[in-house]
Amino acid sequence: MRLSKNSYHYLLMLIPGLALLAVFSIAPMFGIIMAFQHFNPGKGMWHSPLVGFENFSYMFHNQASWQAIRNTLIISISKMVTGLIVPVVFALFLNEVRHMFFKRVVQTIVYLPHFLSWVIIAGIIKDILGANGLINVMLGHLGVHDPILFLGSNTWFRPILVVTDVWKEFGFSAIVYLAALTNINPSLYEAADIDGATRMQKIRYISLPGITTTVILLATLSLQGVLNAGFDQVFNLYNPVVEPTGDIIDTYVYRIGFEQVNYELGTAVGLFKSVISLLLIATAYKLASKFAGYRIF
Repeated sequence: MRLSKNSYHYLLMLIPGLALLAVFSIAPMFGIIMAFQHFNPGKGMWHSPLVGFENFSYMFHNQASWQAIRNTLIISISKMVTGLIVPVVFALFLNEVRHMFFKRVVQTIVYLPHFLSWVIIAGIIKDILGANGLINVMLGHLGVHDPILFLGSNTWFRPILVVTDVWKEFGFSAIVYLAALTNINPSLYEAADIDGATRMQKIRYISLPGITTTVILLATLSLQGVLNAGFDQVFNLYNPVVEPTGDIIDTYVYRIGFEQVNYELGTAVGLFKSVISLLLIATAYKLASKFAGYRIF
C-alpha cells in the first residue's frame, strides 16, 4: 500500500511515541543478558561472566520462587473471576434503572475509584483496617477488645487484595457491558413485556444472552494477565508478615533485585514471567478469535 503525500504528517506524529517506546521498552531489553550471567556491577553487562541457565536452575529449585508464582496465580485468578462477575451483575441491574439522572450519578460514583492511584487507596485502606482504624473501632464498640490486624494476617491479606481491586475497577469495567446492552434490540424487551415477562426474566433471557459474546471476549483476553497480580496494589499494602501469602512475582523480583542486589536472579525471574505472559497472550488471542470472533490481523 502506497501512502499519499498528505499522509506523511501522520507518520511524523508517531515519532514521539515511537521514541518513548524505543527508550523505555526496546532498549531495556538488552538487559536480558543478565539472566544468563553472574552479573558484576563493576564489570557491567558486557564483561560479566556467562553462566548459561544457572540462574534459571536456581530459580526453579528455590522455594521462595515457587511461593511467589503460587501466590501470583491464586491472587490473579481470584481477581479475574470476581472482576468478571461483579461488573456483569452490576451492569445488568444498573441497566434496569429507569431514572436516568440516578443512573448516571451511580455510574459516575462507582467508576471514579479507577482514576485513583494505589498509593492513595492504600493509605485509605490502612486507615480503615489498621489496628486503630475504623473497623477495629467499630468492633471495639461491639465488644471485640483485641484489634484484628487485617493487613498483617495471612488469612485476610488475599481477600483484601481481591475485594479492594474489584471495588476500584468494577465500575469502569461495567462501562463495556453497559455499552453492549445498548446494542440489544429494544423490540425484544417490548415483546417480553407483552408476554408478561418480569424484569428478572428479561435479564435472564434477553440482557444476559445479549452480552454473552462480550463477556466471553473479555474473559479470554483477561487470561493474558494471569501472571500480573497487581504490583502497585500489593507493593503499597505488603509487609514482611504476609510474605507467605502476599509475595507475588513482581514484588519478589523487586526484593531480590533491588533490596538483595541479586540482579541476575531478578532478571531471570522477570524473563521467565515475560515468556509465559507472551504465550498466554497468544493463547488468549487464539481463544478470543475462536469463541468471540475477535481478530486484530
